[in-house]
Order: sequence, then structure tokens, then C-alpha cells
Amino acid sequence: MNILTVRGVERRFDTTLALQATDLDVAQNEFITILGPSGCGKSTLLRIVAGLDRPTAGEVRLDGHRIEGPGADRGMVFQSYTLFPWLTVLDNVCFGLRERGMPRAEQLELAHGFLAKVGLKGFADHYPKQLSGGMQQRTALARALANRPRMLLMDEPFGALDHQTRELMQELLLGIWEAERTTVLFVTHDIDEAVFMGSRVVVMSARPGRIKLDRPVDLPHPRHYAVKTTPVFSELKAELMEAVRAEVIAAQALAG
Repeated sequence: MNILTVRGVERRFDTTLALQATDLDVAQNEFITILGPSGCGKSTLLRIVAGLDRPTAGEVRLDGHRIEGPGADRGMVFQSYTLFPWLTVLDNVCFGLRERGMPRAEQLELAHGFLAKVGLKGFADHYPKQLSGGMQQRTALARALANRPRMLLMDEPFGALDHQTRELMQELLLGIWEAERTTVLFVTHDIDEAVFMGSRVVVMSARPGRIKLDRPVDLPHPRHYAVKTTPVFSELKAELMEAVRAEVIAAQALAG
């Protein structure tokens, strides 16, 4: 069953067409990763689904309802660390729950549960400045999940992390997704990350962006890093690398 439908969505900024007519169907519980060259409209598409940007044409529907703005049914995690510096880790996670009017006892139960899931059980009383980058993103992930969104939208959430922390965060998020089965749209520049994380990989063309390729990832769950050594992984990675490379060359030609 499709949870999200994107139909004919375009986004124009003044005279620049950033995203051309785009269609996308997302089934419930899918983990879709989105690849493409810089400036191809990946983040624009994600922001339209989040309700942070309005399409110039077309529409997006979640559970059949047209998206007109942000909502608690969509949780967003950005690349930059977006925690409130004056709130503790616990109160950052509780923020959306408090805004919805949830009783404090229920807030705390949910928040502590998700902090445990992201490996921050002993850091509830810390402030963001006391955390590493990876720990801040774990907090942001816990905050998004605590609201029990229908979809989790992630815009290069691990892009600013060092390689080792990034791989640990990939495993952490994938493990949570395998347990929670929250539908995910995940933007990344990293092909390995896209294949390892995704149940489907979508490749976008150079600007103005459109969906050029949509491939299922036929790898079993639970997914372990050893899967990167398998022929299936290598073959799909090679196909995606060629598709992305062609679009990067096209983007450079347009810029030149």
C-alpha cells in the first residue's frame, strides 16, 4: 500500500527550474534512498514532502491527504545539528511531544525509550554542547522518532560525520528501522550508503532534476556490513555509480 504519492511536482526559483515534473510512489515501511549530483533537486523534493517548500506545480499526498505544510506526521532530520542548545537532551526529545500537549509522564516514558534505542540512555541531562556530532544526530533521530511520524525524512543526516561514526550511525538507523518499520526517505551523496541502507534507490538527473532510475535493493534483513562484499551489492553499486557519474558530467557541462 502506498503511503506517499508525488504527482507532477515541479519547483521553480525565479527563472531557475530546480525540479521538473516528478512522480514517486512510496509504499508503507519502505526505506528509499535518493542519489544524484549536487543541485539536482534532492533536498528540494524532500522539503516539498516535508511541507517546508511549496511546489510550483503538482501535488504530494500522504495517506491520501494533500500536503500543504509541515506536520507531526513527518519527522525531519537535517545534516546540520538542529537541537535547541538551551534544552537538555531529554527536553529536546520531548519538545514535539510537549507542543502536542502530551502529559509529562508520557513524554518522559517515550523520550527515555527512544534515547535507549539510539544509545544515549545515560545522557538525558546533558546539553548539546557536551555531545559529539554523532551523539547530537542520535538525539535528533530520537526526537523525530518520538513523535511517531508516518514518515521519517532525512537530508544527508550523516554527511558531516567522520567515516567511522557515519558507519556506526548507518547501522544504528537501519537497526531501528528494521524494528520500528517507519517509512523513510533518505537523501545522500554516498552510493555505498544508499545501497546499504535502502530497500529502493532512486537516482535523480542533473538540474532540472527528475527521477532517472529507480532500483530495488535485493539484500536480506537484518542487514550486516558484510553484505558489502557480496556480488549483488557490488553489481548494484556499479550500476548506480555509472548512472550518477553520467549526471555529474552533465551537471558540469551545464555549469561550464
